[in-house]
Amino acid sequence: MHEQERDFLCVVRDAFRVFARRSSIVVGTAWAFAFAILVIVVWAATGPKFHYSDTWQLVINTGTTIVTFLMVFVIQNTQNRDAKAIQLKLDELIRALKGARNKLVDLEDLSDEELKKLEKEFQRLHKQSRETDTQVAKTESRR
Repeated sequence: MHEQERDFLCVVRDAFRVFARRSSIVVGTAWAFAFAILVIVVWAATGPKFHYSDTWQLVINTGTTIVTFLMVFVIQNTQNRDAKAIQLKLDELIRALKGARNKLVDLEDLSDEELKKLEKEFQRLHKQSRETDTQVAKTESRR
């Protein structure tokens, strides 16, 4: 029973992943934007025919609310997958570079406090490099 349930969930998850990916590609086009503008223009043009009634207004409000609600999940799924893929690529680069600090792999799993500490360390390193660059520039200008 558990194996069938897991398989069903995997199928649903995979189907949603494919749907979300394809939807984000289609919805992110200029044609989709033009279609949305066309829907608004048609809706606005029908206003006089329906005497700008509450029902006429409710149609656009309901439609946009439903589309927005569903698109939140599609966009979030796509963004989560893209962010995870980028993190894995960066982790691989860090791991592969000689001299890179492996403690930087999986930074997204650190606590806010640990991230803040690391941020301060990088700010300190940045400040040191700026000071070094300034000293080198002064030395070179004296030559």
